Amino acid sequence: MKTIIYLIPLAGIIALIFTYLKSNWVKKQDAGTEKMARIAGHIYDGAMAFLKAEYRVLAIFVVLVAILLGFQGHITEQSHWMVSLSFVAGALCSGLAGFIGMRVATKANVRTAHAARTSLNKALNVAFSGGSVMGMGVVGLGILGLGLLFWLYTSVFGFIPANETNADMQVTLAKVITVITGFSFGASSIALFARVGGGIYTKAADVGADLVGKVEAGIPEDHHLNPATIADNVGDNVGDVAGMGADLFESFVGSIIAAMVLGVVFMSSQVFVEGSAFGNMSGVILPLAMAGTGIIISIIGTFFVRVKEGGNPQSALNMGEFVAAGLLIVSFYFLITWILPSTWTYTD
Repeated sequence: MKTIIYLIPLAGIIALIFTYLKSNWVKKQDAGTEKMARIAGHIYDGAMAFLKAEYRVLAIFVVLVAILLGFQGHITEQSHWMVSLSFVAGALCSGLAGFIGMRVATKANVRTAHAARTSLNKALNVAFSGGSVMGMGVVGLGILGLGLLFWLYTSVFGFIPANETNADMQVTLAKVITVITGFSFGASSIALFARVGGGIYTKAADVGADLVGKVEAGIPEDHHLNPATIADNVGDNVGDVAGMGADLFESFVGSIIAAMVLGVVFMSSQVFVEGSAFGNMSGVILPLAMAGTGIIISIIGTFFVRVKEGGNPQSALNMGEFVAAGLLIVSFYFLITWILPSTWTYTD
């Protein structure tokens, strides 16, 4: 039982190592001409300046809400002050997911454009590698955060897995999951501000590029002589990359925690507990185990995304998706069969 609790955060660590290696590979690619590198540098500087300003404000919000949650958890028997710890962890991971994605996107964009001048396959590799950094960063931080918090809270609250459904164990595990939900709350809070704030900025910059440059001065929207082009591209990164990364992170961890809540509900069935691999913990372990397995298989799927010169990039993306989906179906079948009983009765 303890082994699988340790292996779940390990899957998150593997995803972050993959993210680090891919990010370094993208940075080593040729950024193109001096002019391309200079414009890309302005976009990077603008995106980072916006994100730093946004996160400074959000840090104040996170601290204030964490204090309120800690106080509420302290005076409420059904909760615990450590829900504030979950909230802060969720907010940090959500913000970091957006930061990782935007940082590599501002590097990958110009390198993809330069690679496309000579090779379709090279351009796809650079673009897909940049996207995989965002994807693996999101799921890696999510699983690592949830896995570590689950291990911490089961130790703090003294929950001992057993093949029994007594009321004390059910209440203890329910409290563990209740405190972990703060992780999703923190992620949702950052996603809300990052998505809205970044979205407003990118639309304002887009409209500015249209009105000032194209309408008034007669300069095309994406022309390098249009100063608003830089602001427009900065907005695309902070809104569609950083904001989307935080949004995806919130959805990812929220769906896992929702499934863990259902797992607690099934503890009331003695047939379920006795027939499952980890007793009263099985329904909670399964969502985490499936997500961790999905990370490993997704990494395998990235190696099947290849395209020949003159080929269809969509076919290459489909190949990676189909391979990963096929492996997921097979692995999930054995995982579910191993952890859950074949049948159980939830009510009388």
